[in-house]
This record gives sequence, C-alpha cells and structure tokens, in this order.
Amino acid sequence: MTCMGHAGHKRFPLEKDMVCASISVLVINTINGLEKFTDTKFQVQTNEETGYIRCEFEGELSSEARVLMDTLVLGLSDICRQYGRRYCCIEFKEV
Repeated sequence: MTCMGHAGHKRFPLEKDMVCASISVLVINTINGLEKFTDTKFQVQTNEETGYIRCEFEGELSSEARVLMDTLVLGLSDICRQYGRRYCCIEFKEV
C-alpha cells in the first residue's frame, strides 16, 4: 500500500484539507490496526512533508489483515466517490 502526495482540497489559505486528513486517518488507523490486531509482518516508510506513506507486507496477509485492508479500500473508495479523482485516486497493482 502506498499513498503519495497531499489531496489539495483546501479552498482557503487557513482552512485544513479535510480530504487529506480523512485519507490520513484511514491509512494510519489501518496501519495501527495491522500492528495491534494481526500477526502480519510489514515495514512502514513515511515522509510527512510530501504526504508519502508506504506499507510493504512481508509475505501473505492474515485473514484479519485482509479485512482491515478491505475496510481501508471501502473508506477510500467512498472519499473518491464524494470528492472525485482530482483529490483522491485509487490504483490497484498486482505485485
């Protein structure tokens, strides 16, 4: 799982970017859930300044990890539908 960049949805200089914050909460909560509730091994790389988060799995996902990842996709898909591809884009790649 890789997230890149900031959503760029804020409309006023002092306004917080709600799309970016929503995506960040979903992704970080999923990573925290993977760590706390599963035995799945993974490594995380981040760069807060650029909005980069990468979670690389080491082997197969447990059934609990799959549920957490499916839940992440559900939440991100809802954000994409609500705000459009300009602010949120999901791509699936087999590796």
